[in-house]
Amino acid sequence: MEFHGLIHLFPREVKVVIAAFILTLSIGFYGGLSFVRSTTSMSSDGIETRYLGNEDDENADVMKFKKSKGEILTVVHNHILSLSVIFFLLSLILSTTSINKKLKYFLMIEPFFSLVLTFGGIYLLWSGIIWFKYIVVFSGILMTLSFVLATISILHQLFFSKS
Repeated sequence: MEFHGLIHLFPREVKVVIAAFILTLSIGFYGGLSFVRSTTSMSSDGIETRYLGNEDDENADVMKFKKSKGEILTVVHNHILSLSVIFFLLSLILSTTSINKKLKYFLMIEPFFSLVLTFGGIYLLWSGIIWFKYIVVFSGILMTLSFVLATISILHQLFFSKS
């Protein structure tokens, strides 16, 4: 069965529901990014401090403590489960677009790799592999770019593109 370009044949009401889903999903995703920005300053050192604490820094404005094993496992577990469902649903919708197939396949598969690297990387950072904070930053950026490109592609295909 061919899904490529099927989005153009969807009835208007299905297109509107998909657009509402994408917009609502984006509000949640960007809200999460706002939380990350406020808790880590979007930096590798900020990520390290968020999960490993800063109790050795006498000049710290705000004292932070290393996350417990339960806290870190909860963060990793919840994010991997919820974001994998989000990216799966996004990939299903994206599969129906008529964008370049190689780009489409990349945007469908890449977020799953970045998801494992980002949140697995947070666990490895917490476990003491400090240099993994750079992998977390890189994979987080790639995951975010994939989300942005996928959602823009879907919305464009829904309303501004003909097959």
